[in-house]
Amino acid sequence: MQAPEFWQMKTGRGAAPLLRTLLSPLGWFYARTTAKRIEDAQPYDPNIPVISVGNVSVGGTGKTPITAYLLESFTRMNINAVALSRGYGGTEKGPVRVTPRHSAAQIGDEPLLLAKRGPVWVAHSRSDGAKAARAQGARVIIMDDAHQNPSVKKTLSLLVVDAEIGFGNEHIFPAGPLREPVKAALARTDAVILVKPFIDFLPDADLVSQLKNIPVINAYFIPKTKMPEGKLYAFAGIGRPNKFFDALIRHGATLVESLPFSNHYKYKDTDMKDLMELSGEYGAKLITTEKDYMRIPPPYKKHIHMWPIAIAFEDELSLRRLLHPIIEAAKF
Repeated sequence: MQAPEFWQMKTGRGAAPLLRTLLSPLGWFYARTTAKRIEDAQPYDPNIPVISVGNVSVGGTGKTPITAYLLESFTRMNINAVALSRGYGGTEKGPVRVTPRHSAAQIGDEPLLLAKRGPVWVAHSRSDGAKAARAQGARVIIMDDAHQNPSVKKTLSLLVVDAEIGFGNEHIFPAGPLREPVKAALARTDAVILVKPFIDFLPDADLVSQLKNIPVINAYFIPKTKMPEGKLYAFAGIGRPNKFFDALIRHGATLVESLPFSNHYKYKDTDMKDLMELSGEYGAKLITTEKDYMRIPPPYKKHIHMWPIAIAFEDELSLRRLLHPIIEAAKF
């Protein structure tokens, strides 16, 4: 699904606030179910450090680039760290270690992308995945999208927040974008990584105030490759497609058109043929995200430009201080 506009509207008149009100009882039930699941959990302890990278919103905050950064960092230090993912959208229940033979249809797009940075395990049961990774020699586990998953004992919980939209209308799904109340999520958080679209972006004052009692590490996106020259036709099936489209324009793209798809959309041959036809009408090249590229049928990949991004930190030393005890523990 694509996030409806009213999820970002804190005030207003008309149909949006009414719809939010009508959906609020479902949001209360969703929040209560999440809280009960966390409260009753008996987490498995793998006896190695576990870093949770999660969010309080439904998709689109930047978790995957941060997980990739951590995985690459530990790998460079010769520490056997693994990413552990549920493999959303894939058919493989696991636990299984991702290999080049896997496809996005089997294990999901995010594990396939992360596997380019280091070892990745996929398991619908995170505890089973942690056991398997530990048995195969893992010294650190980085759990992707795990803030509301209580099945594994966590050493460090990082909450990723989108600096542009914050917590939206602050209502619980489906009345808003939240998986649980902000206060509850922050209570289990060791630090917030506030992801900005660019380094000089100024977050909303209300969001800054909400985060004042917790360590905040500012981060921003940077492109990993040059922008293709000429006219571009962009498409994306991520949590917030407009974030990708805006980034293209900000970095100098000549964008003739942009087409959003639902998050984790599984592209079909017919989709690719349509996109090639539409872009051809403009004489433009097709461009998409690295995550979307994982879901494109192989015969069409040669026709698509991928524009990967990475995460950068304004104060990387603050993040290193948080990671230092984990690095030291993983050495022994």
